[in-house]
Amino acid sequence: MIRKLASGEYRLYSRKVDPRTGKRRNLGTFGSREAAEKHEREVQYFKRHG
Repeated sequence: MIRKLASGEYRLYSRKVDPRTGKRRNLGTFGSREAAEKHEREVQYFKRHG
């Protein structure tokens, strides 16, 4: 899940809520939406092939 920050950057969050914190995990901050989407695809790949 990608959210745009007030600074204009994009942050990738996990899809599920972390049970320890009650919030979504931050999976990285990126300068562009394309970079965030690319990393999200990589994360999904590693979930199945890591």
